[in-house]
Amino acid sequence: MKNNILSICTLLVAMSVFSQNEKTLVTINKEKTTIADFKRIYEKNLDAIDSEEAKDVTNNLTLYINYKLKVKEAYLLRFDTLPSYKKEIASYKDQLAAPYLQDTTFITELVKEVYLRTKSEVKAKHILIRTLKDATPKDTLISFNKITTIRNRIINGENFEKVAVETSEDISAQGNAKKGVEGNKGNLGYFSAFNMVAPFEDAAYKTKVGAVSMPFRSKFGYHILKVDNFRAAKGEIEAAHILISNSTKSSKTKINEVYKRLQNKETFAKLANEYSEDRGSKAKGGKLAKFGTGKMVKPFEIAAFSLENEGDFSKPFKTRFGWHIVKLLKKHPIRSFVEMKQELTAKIKRSSRMQMSETAVINKLKKQYAIVENEESKDILNRKDIRTISKDSLQNNIISINDSNIKQETFVEYLKNRRNKPIYVLFEMFKNQEILAYYKKNLVNTEPEYANVLKEYEDGLLLFELMQQKIWNKSSKDTLGLKTYFSNNKEKYGTKELKNIKGEVMNDYQNFLEKDWITDLRKKSSIKVSKRQLKKLIKFYHRE
Repeated sequence: MKNNILSICTLLVAMSVFSQNEKTLVTINKEKTTIADFKRIYEKNLDAIDSEEAKDVTNNLTLYINYKLKVKEAYLLRFDTLPSYKKEIASYKDQLAAPYLQDTTFITELVKEVYLRTKSEVKAKHILIRTLKDATPKDTLISFNKITTIRNRIINGENFEKVAVETSEDISAQGNAKKGVEGNKGNLGYFSAFNMVAPFEDAAYKTKVGAVSMPFRSKFGYHILKVDNFRAAKGEIEAAHILISNSTKSSKTKINEVYKRLQNKETFAKLANEYSEDRGSKAKGGKLAKFGTGKMVKPFEIAAFSLENEGDFSKPFKTRFGWHIVKLLKKHPIRSFVEMKQELTAKIKRSSRMQMSETAVINKLKKQYAIVENEESKDILNRKDIRTISKDSLQNNIISINDSNIKQETFVEYLKNRRNKPIYVLFEMFKNQEILAYYKKNLVNTEPEYANVLKEYEDGLLLFELMQQKIWNKSSKDTLGLKTYFSNNKEKYGTKELKNIKGEVMNDYQNFLEKDWITDLRKKSSIKVSKRQLKKLIKFYHRE
């Protein structure tokens, strides 16, 4: 019972505070400012203010009213119509809207998922049927049917590697006999998060060991894959190496000589600098950038990750680049989620996965909005002369998004410089663009924080332009006015000459001009402050 009473009291207090915030504090020329509006501005920099005088509510209200009067004057002078202002605001809107175009829930879940993947590595083999990114529906279907037929062969008992050599359009599967390069038969070895394109990674981690995935599409085409194994991730390592290329017959003899000198305790870095033929690393003692599995050729990876202790070096081994000796410098195990969260988030935002986030936003909006495609108007998509149709014939609505209608003319204009994709693909891209444009345009109505920040920036930019014209430029160019001000206030500056304290006098003159200007603005404005609400506000902050 006691808890219920406390809950009711808390709710009543909250409702009272909310009601109070909606009350009008000041009216300037019939434009009302609520207590909430003032509190938002006042509290923004409250923590950074030291003196009690600067925190005074009445003083801050006076400054707020002065600010509103200046901004109103800027609008009356139509500063908001200046091309430079419009350009700046358009650019800022794009920056400000960017976070709203990301599905934060989607990104948060993706970061968690990717972290779990970094803790394990998957070994898989694949078959690829190449498909153009913008292939027509007909060609796409042909590729899909081809990869489905291949999958059925494997499901019905044929060997995956044999079928990969016969059918895969990934050239690494067959190799190159003329160059003596053996094919990998579709085998990709072990890999982890970010080693493959996102759709491939997704399919690999979601397929069980021994199973063959359903066909899936990446930017390269259609794939199927078979998962051979999962293992705990080995993390990353720092290593150095010495390379003797295969260009001479004595390369094996040479690497063995280097190995003997290492066994006789000669410095690895010195020998790398002297003998290594890897130009990128020899000057650094053979040191390579930090790497994980899937980054190096297989024999090099095996040798490097087989070393147990920092400082250990391998026996000579051969890759297609030549003979190597590798030394382990440092191990980097998988870190905790808290340690990796920021790094993984940044990686995701730089990767193609961010398109998935934008797509998630668009898909949500498609469910929220009433989107209608006018099929009759869409007939122009079938016309070969679509880009040259006269504007007069393009005035019908092609898409409607809630209360917004988009004409055929807008779509055809969108097509003008886009010729590398089929029309039906461009139409879908156009539709998605218009959905996002509608969303961005309406952010001021749906996102209060966005609306407040944008309004502050708009008003601040206008105020800057106005102060530049009314005060700063005037004070720097009005030499007679500056001299007059100095003469009228000489007692303030004592025996100092104007030329020696011009900066100080100019600053005072600017304050003088601004004070006069504010007085004039106040005289021609109607300002009404609610004394009752001001008193309550002062009491509220005094209590805190």
